[in-house]
Amino acid sequence: MDDVVIALALIGVAGVGAQWVAWRLSLPAIVLLLVAGFLIGPATGVLHPTALFGDLLRPTVALGVAVILFEGGLSLNFQKVSGVEKAVRRLVLLGALSAFLLGALNAHYVAELSWPSALVFAAILIVTGPTVIIPLLRQARLERRVASLLRWEAILADPLGALLAVFMFEGYLVYHGEHGFQVLAIRAVAGLLLGGAGGWALARGLIWLFVGGRVPEFLKVPLIFICVIGCYALSDVVLEESGLLTVTVLGLVLGNSRLASLEELRRFKEAITIVLVSSVFIVLTASVQLSSLAQFGLQDLAFVLILLFVIRPVSVWVGTIGANLSWKERLLVGWIAPRGIVAVAVSGLFASSLTEHGVADGRRLAVLSFAVVVATVFAHGFTIVPFSRWLGLSSHAGPGLLIVGASRFSVALATKLKALGVSTLTVERNWGKLRLSRNAGLDNYYGEVLSEDVENALPLENYSVLLAVTDNDDYNALVATNFGPLMGRGEVYQFAPPEEQSEQDRFRRVVTLGGRPFLTPEHSFYDLESKVRDGWIIKASELTETYRWTEFSKALPETAIPLMLIEPNNKLRPMNGSVSGTPAVGSKILSLVPCEYAAEREKRS
Repeated sequence: MDDVVIALALIGVAGVGAQWVAWRLSLPAIVLLLVAGFLIGPATGVLHPTALFGDLLRPTVALGVAVILFEGGLSLNFQKVSGVEKAVRRLVLLGALSAFLLGALNAHYVAELSWPSALVFAAILIVTGPTVIIPLLRQARLERRVASLLRWEAILADPLGALLAVFMFEGYLVYHGEHGFQVLAIRAVAGLLLGGAGGWALARGLIWLFVGGRVPEFLKVPLIFICVIGCYALSDVVLEESGLLTVTVLGLVLGNSRLASLEELRRFKEAITIVLVSSVFIVLTASVQLSSLAQFGLQDLAFVLILLFVIRPVSVWVGTIGANLSWKERLLVGWIAPRGIVAVAVSGLFASSLTEHGVADGRRLAVLSFAVVVATVFAHGFTIVPFSRWLGLSSHAGPGLLIVGASRFSVALATKLKALGVSTLTVERNWGKLRLSRNAGLDNYYGEVLSEDVENALPLENYSVLLAVTDNDDYNALVATNFGPLMGRGEVYQFAPPEEQSEQDRFRRVVTLGGRPFLTPEHSFYDLESKVRDGWIIKASELTETYRWTEFSKALPETAIPLMLIEPNNKLRPMNGSVSGTPAVGSKILSLVPCEYAAEREKRS
């Protein structure tokens, strides 16, 4: 018992620790998870998942994959696929078929697998895997069309590949007389009906319960969690791996409903998924044996290279013919196809099943799948950012500021940032107020920033910081609270609230509601508006070796207001009355200064 508890703790620490290190170093998280799993598993022998968990290892991993796929389906919004519906449909169907046929030839003639193993393995490799794609998309911050296409393909291809592998395996059993064709047909139809229609019916039932108030708030998330596990298990009883389709459909229907508590569910599932992805990757990597890796030969290497550089690009180009994608988008999608947990887990399942039914080379599937995962994770994880930037399909070229509220001050700030090469977007729900931004030639959006339409219509991934600067403090707090989980609570700012009655009240308000304070309480919306109306301007100063923070502070007049710091790494830091640490050389400081000071500086220059 103690050994199992220690092993679970070690898996959790290694998984979440690898995620944190990857975030700190701006590296692909999946790469560090593979490294961590290898170090505590085959390299040192500290963790032996197969010996510790025994027969519980495979079903535990399977349930983890089911929850991950459900969360993936929950994140698929039909509005966000607008513009690439045809590309998604063709890539998931025609592209997958091309990849399957080419993959089977590659596995048989290059990797020298028998036809049963080759067909099963080719079906498995259709899977790209949301467990790998989603962290990569978070890191690369691709343009919306490409990111949406890769996300939808990854989530929809998972159950498709797993089910096709089941049909290939069952077809082999029929061919060798293990059971009749009628049995396979009945199980296939029942599995597909239960997976598709069952997932849809269960989702509609949950929506009916929640909308009618028949389930209390504190039981909604636990009920959905149990339904995911239950429908996955029930579907798998009818047809192996059909549960993956069921949970995907369940998440897809719920994710496109208008449940009031859906956002809370998404945040809970996202946290659970991060833990599950980390843990399952650690477990599967630690389960690999060095003796198995020693069997990896030249034909296996050739198989992986052909998969990377021939099969994936060809299948994408064939599948996206007439899909209204540019050649750059097709080129990027044709390169990015990392495999993850589902490929390894399903390969392990069929490796043992094929071996038990007399296919001698079935055991090679586990080694080959691990090799494909390692190769694709490293290759695509380290190249997606530079390759997408080279193609001009990445929105991560610099900082971005999302400004909520159009006013004289916000327009002046956005104008100065635009002159410095920082992208800004002003969102305003009052058409008349937005006129200032339009006349200044700035990027703007007319609409309610708290509505779902804005979240779906705007490329939020282009903006790293949000500044809520309307004339309504309560509305600013609501906007900051809503966008905190999306952009990071440390990256949403609002005007500093008025002084509270006590330190305890101030602490409670900042923690539970709103964003980080922008400037100090005396510099309110009306104070800044009056200053800009009186002719104050926003000035940018760059710190140099001879003009450091100390010299800047002395030169700045007492009435001036430092607004924002742009660090050398392009990180935006709105001011709140003080600066933590000393800004580095190369930083730019934006300040609101009186017009006479600006005129005097201009005259001296």
